[in-house]
Amino acid sequence: MNDLISTFAFSLSITGPIFIVLFLGTLLGRYRLIDQAFIETGSKLVFTVTLPTLLFINISQASFAQSANLPLIATGLIATLITWLIIELLAAKLIDSDQDRGVVVQGGFRSNMGIFGLAYCFNAYGNEGLVTASLYLAAVTILFNILSIITLNRSLRKNLGFRRTSLGIAKNPLIIAITLALPFSYFNVELPDIALTTGEYFANMTLPLALMCIGASLDFKAIRHSLNAAALACTAKLLLAPAIAVGIGILWGFRDIELGVLLLMSSAPTAAASYVMVKALGGNAPLAANIIVITTLGSLFTTSVAIVLITELVA
Repeated sequence: MNDLISTFAFSLSITGPIFIVLFLGTLLGRYRLIDQAFIETGSKLVFTVTLPTLLFINISQASFAQSANLPLIATGLIATLITWLIIELLAAKLIDSDQDRGVVVQGGFRSNMGIFGLAYCFNAYGNEGLVTASLYLAAVTILFNILSIITLNRSLRKNLGFRRTSLGIAKNPLIIAITLALPFSYFNVELPDIALTTGEYFANMTLPLALMCIGASLDFKAIRHSLNAAALACTAKLLLAPAIAVGIGILWGFRDIELGVLLLMSSAPTAAASYVMVKALGGNAPLAANIIVITTLGSLFTTSVAIVLITELVA
């Protein structure tokens, strides 16, 4: 019984701080201490400056073997493909509207790994968790974008070309930061103290600023829209995706931090980028927002339960 309580306390130590900062952002947004302009500027600052800095510092100063964990990355890619295929099949049978189908599929497999996934990993394993998850994030994010194009092109009958999207991936600040950091890691190049300290100032802003902006931007009114369609996407995102990733990881022989990273990255809620892409293509934006809100709140609970389960059941 004491072991179970300790495991549950460990689980809450991972998700609890995220929930508190998220709730603080919601509270600050309600009392107009955080407005829409702050949310947009803060989110842009995180995506273009502080999160790339966080990834660059942690990867560049870590062991290359640890960051370039190819079996772990391969597992993430395979799990994502399997999850996507299953949701495509389920959506084809259960979602009547062609236009909603793509929104549901994308919402069911595309995780917010850059904020929630990394926050989960950092709270669980510290900098070691960030390093292990960073290159995984880069590879799986590229696959997310490719699969989203396939799904939304077919569902919304749009022509979001691969060339344009490939260019977008190449210009992604997170991909650029990770790519630039790898030679530093491979050749064991140490950054000067002044550069490291300055970079850490920016890096330390990332998670609290991002979570507060997400909390302030949550629109709970969106939950009322298209609940049946959203239910499939949320079930896939919060239950199916982590189960597939962890199942493959266990079969591959992963344990400890590697299995934890698989669970935590796949348990992250639906990425905000899914809403942006649907909105740009003229799809069902309220449904996409609905999925993001529900999975963001639900992820904190399902991730806590999943941590307890794998800690207790997997030796």
